[in-house]
Amino acid sequence: MLVRLMLLTWFVAAVSLGITAWILDDVTIEGGTLGLLWVAAIFGLVNAIAGPVLQLLSLPLTLLTFGLFALVVNGILLAITAGLTDYLDVGGFAWTVVAAVLISAITAALQLVLLRILEPERVT
Repeated sequence: MLVRLMLLTWFVAAVSLGITAWILDDVTIEGGTLGLLWVAAIFGLVNAIAGPVLQLLSLPLTLLTFGLFALVVNGILLAITAGLTDYLDVGGFAWTVVAAVLISAITAALQLVLLRILEPERVT
């Protein structure tokens, strides 16, 4: 069950990254499908390891801005991912934040759709 959830999360992240790269000209992913899967894996690791630390450190700013600074934190995590792999290239900082917002929105929508398909009795 846990492996299935991890693979599904990885797939959703890859699709979200791919759609974002398709929509935004400043975000490019090299290497085709394998490159996309690699970037999704690195992005997941960065979010799992550095995400909680950055969110905790930025908590006062996030509270002061009523949660808007969390978008900047997501952009920083995406920029870290781009720095760790040659397959992902994001534009300037503003485009990185826009891409992070788009990735978050697409991921949330895909997870909702998949939850309704895979476990319809749990969705109320």
